[in-house]
Amino acid sequence: MSVTTELPINIHITSAANAHFKQLIDQEDVPGMGLRIFLDRPGLANAEVGISFCPPGEQRTQDVALSMNGFQLFVDQKSAEYLEAANIDYQTDKLGGQLAITAPNLRGQAPSEDATLLEKVNYFLEHEVNPQLATHGGQVALVEVTPKNEVILQFGGGCHGCGMVSVTLREGIERNLKEQIPQVSAVIDMTDHSQGDNPYY
Repeated sequence: MSVTTELPINIHITSAANAHFKQLIDQEDVPGMGLRIFLDRPGLANAEVGISFCPPGEQRTQDVALSMNGFQLFVDQKSAEYLEAANIDYQTDKLGGQLAITAPNLRGQAPSEDATLLEKVNYFLEHEVNPQLATHGGQVALVEVTPKNEVILQFGGGCHGCGMVSVTLREGIERNLKEQIPQVSAVIDMTDHSQGDNPYY
């Protein structure tokens, strides 16, 4: 299978991490074995890096192929921009060793000053609100931003039908959203909570 390298990407793997990966690959005893790196929920506050073995021929057509010391590293194309300038190290202590991955773009970049109101609100919801709601099994989605700068939201999961959602909306989301994005005039919940079957109290 051919692999494209059209997307340049800078990922730094320390010598310690390279040696660790090479040891794991050697233990597999499969000629041509490589690694594949990808992101789960790229650009979001709860984004996570995943690294897996990649046997010969199992890389994806659009993967970005990088030559490491002794093996090939295949980068998921959709994750590439978020992994730019990532640093992968392997740190050891008395209890053993573990990978230490830092990626400045992992959770995406905050919208610029000239970004649209929709972009700013969506970033706030995905990075500030949903990670907190997720602890209760809930989530909120941006439906639209009206011409009057009203933010229309729809709750789901554990927040659908929750008796505390009005407090969460007014005291949490609306107050913080207006503080961070003064252009917002109001926050409106369009969820039909009477149909919720998974309330959280």
